This record gives sequence, C-alpha cells and structure tokens, in this order.
Amino acid sequence: MPTIDYEVEYNNRARVPEHQQIFARWAAEGAAYREARAGAATIGLKYGPSTRNTIDLFPPLKPTGDKPPLALFVHGGWWRSLEPQSFSQMARGANAHGINVAVAGYDLCPTCGIGDIIEQIRTACLLLWQRFNQRITVIGHSAGGHLAACMLATDWKMLAPDVPEDLVPAAYAISGVFDLMPLASISVNVDLKLTPESAHKLSPLYWDVDAGRTLDAVVGALESSEFLRQSKTIAEAWRQDEIDTRYEEIAGTNHFTVLDPLTQADSAMTRRVVELARETEAARISL
Repeated sequence: MPTIDYEVEYNNRARVPEHQQIFARWAAEGAAYREARAGAATIGLKYGPSTRNTIDLFPPLKPTGDKPPLALFVHGGWWRSLEPQSFSQMARGANAHGINVAVAGYDLCPTCGIGDIIEQIRTACLLLWQRFNQRITVIGHSAGGHLAACMLATDWKMLAPDVPEDLVPAAYAISGVFDLMPLASISVNVDLKLTPESAHKLSPLYWDVDAGRTLDAVVGALESSEFLRQSKTIAEAWRQDEIDTRYEEIAGTNHFTVLDPLTQADSAMTRRVVELARETEAARISL
C-alpha cells in the first residue's frame, strides 16, 4: 500500500497557487459587505479579553416580526491565520433568507493551542445564547469546520447548567479536519504543537455525540484525497452513533472557492444552511 504524503495532501495553498488572490478578494468582499450593512450590523462584540475575541452580528436583510433563526460562521486558516473580517460576506446568502448570522474571531496558534481555540468558540456560543436565548447552527470552513464539529459534540450542560444541552444541534462543516493525527507529522505542526496524545484528544471524530443532532460534512470536489476522506469519514462514523449526517462534494470547487456559494442567496449551499437554521429555531419554538 503506497505511503500517503501528508505534507502534500494538507498543503492547500500549494494546491491552489492563486490562493493569495482569493484571500485578497475575500478581504475586499468582507469590507464591502460590512459597509453595505453599516447601521444594521453590530461589529466587534466582545466575548473574551483578546482583541480577536469578537463577534460581528449581521441581522436579516428584511427584518420581520418573528425572532430570526441564528447561525454562527467560524473561519479557517489552519487555526493560525486569516481574519474574521475577511468573511463578513459569508452572511450574505443566509441574511437574504431571514437568518441572523454571527461571524466569530479567535486567537491563533502558536500564541495559543487548538484546545484554547475550541474553548474560545464555546465561549462565543455561550455569549450568543445569553444575548438571543436561541440555539445555534454553526457553520465552519477548514479549521472552522473542525470547530463547528466540536461545538456540535460539546456537552453544554457541563459548561453552563442554564443552557440547553443541545445548544448547537446542527453544524455545517466545510472542508473540515476532524482527525488531527496526520497534522502532528507535517510542517504546520511547528505552530500547532500537536502531540499524538493531544491530536487524538482534540479530534472530534473520536468524541461522543448525542443522538439526534445533525452534521453536514461538505468538501470541494477538487480537494485532496485526504480532505475528501476527512469529511467522508466523520459522516460515516457519526451516522453509526445515530447522528443525522450528510456528505457532499461540491463540484468544480477547491479548498477556497468551495466557500463562495455562501455569499449567494440562491445557491444550494445557502439553501441547506437556511434549512438547518430554520429547523433549529422550529425545534426551540416547539418545546
């Protein structure tokens, strides 16, 4: 059996030479969306002491009398790069369908560890609960996909007894990494500082998840075999735990362009995210 070259398989920037242009486009689109929503959006809501511990809130484009469903977007960057401000536009598609979207930042490795980042996003979710008293659908890309799965599998009652145990009943993980073991042996680990033990501990693939929750694991069809495997594996493993899982490859997209449909109100990706958010809110109302 051939040896897998993890360094090659997980180096998305080498696989997509135009990634810098994509990052620049994201930053410009994020700035443009914040400007377009000036006066409606809440920018820089603090959930922790760090300058990166912030949430930007983008309400629906057309407010209604009802309380809108709530979603949280968590960006990627290998837990060590990129800015939440480059992803404001990821709220656009869901906003057009009446969804309230939060975009969270977090501290970066190596100034902190992945375990610390998991705790920061949990704290962000708890702040959203305190503010809105609503369950949350979490959307994440790459490292954010890992964090979205972690939120789905969190035992929230252990953190705060006054919140629902299914505070995050649904997650939409885009191009996530759910088994961190391969990362412990490649160059990115200079910053991540994973050991075999911590890589296993921080891998949501191996966590217990309560039955009845929902995970979509989607990935760009042009991504490496390892990224396809990561999403397919968690969907198959968690399905056996009575989790409602779905695996999908988004045709014609790489690790970065796979995100673009979130900016489009009429895309299949946006429609699915909106469906999950509405189901989450409908479950709250029916209680």
